Formats: sequence, C-alpha cells, structure tokens
Amino acid sequence: MTSFLASHTSPLIRKLESIFPLSEGERSALESLPIQVANLGPDQDIVRIGERPSRCFLIQDGFTCSYKITGEGTRQILNFHIAGDIPDLQSLHLSVLDHSISTITPCTVGFIPHEALHDLCGRYYRITSALWRETLVDAAVFREWIVNNGRREALSAMAHLLCELVVRLQAVGLAQDHRCDLPLTQSDLADALGVSTVHTNRVLQDLRGAGLITLKERTLTVLDWEGLKTAGDFDPLYLHLEPGSEAA
Repeated sequence: MTSFLASHTSPLIRKLESIFPLSEGERSALESLPIQVANLGPDQDIVRIGERPSRCFLIQDGFTCSYKITGEGTRQILNFHIAGDIPDLQSLHLSVLDHSISTITPCTVGFIPHEALHDLCGRYYRITSALWRETLVDAAVFREWIVNNGRREALSAMAHLLCELVVRLQAVGLAQDHRCDLPLTQSDLADALGVSTVHTNRVLQDLRGAGLITLKERTLTVLDWEGLKTAGDFDPLYLHLEPGSEAA
C-alpha cells in the first residue's frame, strides 16, 4: 500500500462535479487529500458490519457493493458503487458500520483518514455541502431501490436498475452512447433485486428478446434507451445530477 496525492482523487472530483459545481480552489483542496492506495481482488470485504473505521475509502477503479446477510445466510445487495464513490462516507459521523461493503471486481481503492476529511470540511464549507449532498443522493437511491424491489415486477425492476447504472456511469465518464462495462454476475443482479438467479436469467432474456439490450462479455449495450426507460418506469430525478450529466 502506497501513499499518493493529486491524480488519485480525480474520480472523486468527477463524481462530486456531477452533482455539485466545484471551484478551482476546491478541486485543489480535494487533490491535496492524503490517500493510501490499495489494489484488491474480487469478492473481498473492504469494511464489515460492526467495525469502527478511522478512514473512508474512495473507489478509483472497479465495482463494489454494499450488502447485508440475513439470519438464513442469504445476501441482499443494497447498492452498487463505481469509481468516484465513497461508499462508507457515513462512517465520518456514524462510528459503527451497520452493513458490509465488498469488491465485486478487482478494485483500486484509496483510503482517506477521517481526520483529513474533517479538517478539509472545516476549511471548505462548500466541500462539506458537496459531501452532504452526496450522502443525500445515496439516501435517494436507497428510497428508489425500496420502490424498485417492493413494488415493481422483476422485468421492470431489472430495466430500472440497468437504466440507473448507465446514467451513473455516464455521469462520471464511464459510459458512452448507452454502452458500458458491466461486470456484474447474474447472482449479483439477483441479490440486488431479491429474486432467484433463474428468474434473473429469464428477465434478461426477455429484455434481450424485446430488443432493449444486449449483455455480452461483461458489456451492456442499450439498444432502445427510451424503451428501456419505459419498461423500468425510470425517471433519473432521484439521482439529482447536474445538467448535462444524464445519459440522453
């Protein structure tokens, strides 16, 4: 694990600027954050429920997920996280983690001490506002996932989830023309939607059969964006993106 500055915060800056305008001075302050970078393998817990972390982590590359395990041992994925996200930002103010976060793919992450983030927020009130806005957007995503899993049929819920991922990836420069890397397994998607892998496979086949998507070799291509949005009852309002960040 090595200590780096500057360029290692660029995913965070891209993410924050998708939801909040930053000044040059604020970008420079974010670039000055002390970061320890680590390369992690897939299916590796980064933080676990019950831990009391003294640092947050920034995803620089790869996919992770927040999850909880039921008493029967089944996994419920609570959210997917991509480059630029700080999935455990709440640990700045909540001392004990109430869920776990794991890598899905090989990931590069940067650990930022809580002390450094508290100091930064003390010196730059607008960065505090940006990070606060980020946690509020996370809460909005959780609310939408409750509706998605609780009230939408599986095909609609899958379409909605795929739309969300495309828009979020587009906002940080990781999707173009409704095409993006999507290295999620059918098991990952099933655990996010609370359905079986068999049902997940069937739903994906239905979306392909309807001419809405292709999903090959870890790449998602949306063939009919408006059709997929309609199928998923998808409105990106809850992502609260700055103008120009949403996939058109």
